[in-house]
Amino acid sequence: MLINELLSPSRAICALEGGSKKRTLEIVSRHIAEQQPEMTADEIFSGLINRERLGSTGIGEGVAIPHCRLRDCNQALGILIQLDQAIEFDAIDGKPVDLLFVLLVPEEACDEHLQTLGNLAELFSQETFRERLRSAQSNRSLYNAAVEFQAG
Repeated sequence: MLINELLSPSRAICALEGGSKKRTLEIVSRHIAEQQPEMTADEIFSGLINRERLGSTGIGEGVAIPHCRLRDCNQALGILIQLDQAIEFDAIDGKPVDLLFVLLVPEEACDEHLQTLGNLAELFSQETFRERLRSAQSNRSLYNAAVEFQAG
């Protein structure tokens, strides 16, 4: 899946004051639940935090891709976050995280989930992409930076 199929302008948040991994995931869960009434913030947060307990989703270079499969999720969706200050995330390289892409997929979408995660990890491994996201000054410019980069 391409990033523009997962994101919407309302699911790109620039300069979020996260403070900690747990707090950031709580904020993100509430934000998604406000837009997706079939899911609750508690359900989303529980899924994300349980996945983090299996091992950090911090992939390095200041990036994390928290993700989970949820029963009440009807289609894959993402939310892109640029934090105002990097937070500890137990990332693989030990560096704090300032960019997050939270991915939620339907419970039965195992193959799609893995393929989408791989595509996101590849995209975020590109320094130019990360720099564009970090230089965004508004929610809209963050969204545009993400979708325009992948569109080429």
